[in-house]
Amino acid sequence: MALVTLGINHRTAPVELRERVAFTPERMAEAFAELRAASGASEAAILSTCNRTELYLAGDDDCAPSVLRWLAGFHDLDAAELEQSLYVHRDADAVRHVMRVAAGLDSMVLGEPQILGQLKDAYALARENDASGSFLSRLFEQTFSVAKRVRTQTAIGENPVSVAYAAVSMAHHIFADLARNKALLIGAGKTIELVARHLSDAGVKDFLVANRTLERAQELAQSYGGKGILLSEIPDHLTDVDIIISSTASPLPILGKGAVERALKKRKHRPYFMVDIAVPRDIEPEVASLADVYLYTVDDLRLVIEENIRSREGAAREAENLVAAGVQDFLNQLRALDAVSTLKQFRQRAEILRDTETEKALRTLRNGGDPETVLRSLARGLTNKLLHEPSVQVRKATTEGRPEVTEWLRELHQLDVLEADEPTTPEKL
Repeated sequence: MALVTLGINHRTAPVELRERVAFTPERMAEAFAELRAASGASEAAILSTCNRTELYLAGDDDCAPSVLRWLAGFHDLDAAELEQSLYVHRDADAVRHVMRVAAGLDSMVLGEPQILGQLKDAYALARENDASGSFLSRLFEQTFSVAKRVRTQTAIGENPVSVAYAAVSMAHHIFADLARNKALLIGAGKTIELVARHLSDAGVKDFLVANRTLERAQELAQSYGGKGILLSEIPDHLTDVDIIISSTASPLPILGKGAVERALKKRKHRPYFMVDIAVPRDIEPEVASLADVYLYTVDDLRLVIEENIRSREGAAREAENLVAAGVQDFLNQLRALDAVSTLKQFRQRAEILRDTETEKALRTLRNGGDPETVLRSLARGLTNKLLHEPSVQVRKATTEGRPEVTEWLRELHQLDVLEADEPTTPEKL
């Protein structure tokens, strides 16, 4: 079974391309159906986050070219343009890649924990769509086990370093005392939960949480003494907030330039600090052109994040060793499965030969044949048939210059050991 992983991430593609390649939840079922048909892969999984879109495919052939064409077509992109940002990993390299992703070693924020949950969600979604079989199931279970060891056996996750943490850190550059500022958080997912926690720790006490579902917005906001509102109510509250951080799964912008312009006139040039963590973006890019607006995307957080990475580099080296061991364990499991399959075929073939020779012997006995003669003929016939094909192949390999086959035969049957155990007789001197 061949494994292929291909995709784009924050290192290979800007946010403008990443947002165009992102899969929305509404189109996931359609994507799975089309992907397996286009690629010919027997198993598939899709991971789509703000920093990466990756496809994990298991099948008998290298399906990368057909998947590239499908991915471009699904998102109405030029295949040649997409290919420039695409990376492809195969077999052992693909296993290593997915384990590094799960451990946070391939993230913009080294060691960030959210990606593991996102990868678990991607696996669950593949199973819900009947796209994950025994191979990917085994891969993901081993991957999650490796990621857990990285979390528990290294210090890679000890310091609070994440996109959410970086966003809050940048707010300190605009506002000296965050306790005096009011925050509007757009969305109510895990990233926004983390943002709310970091803002609260930084002293922010006045929160608004806007979400498509009011109940969820209120639930999150009340955890930090804030208020929940609907997305449609955002324009009514823009004048009162100073910090806006957004992360939703909306395919279209939620906050436009016009709404911000109108609010700025009422604010009398009090600055806005905005971070758009979403891909596709929630805040229209044109908002950045407005005076007194400091708008950042996930890519702009890179400098803050890089400063925090240094504290995790030592732990990352330990994590890489755990990943390498995990890759080797997984490959060993696959080899063991291959051996079991081969041994099963070998045994079935031997049993067919045994049954054929046994039936021949029984017929001879039923016809009055001498039992001793029949037994000797059975043993001789069975031995000849079992050894014939291996003998032919060993001679062929030797004439072709492949002496290692002979060595494998000696190792398989421990011929060197048997020769060493034989007593020395005068005839052998």
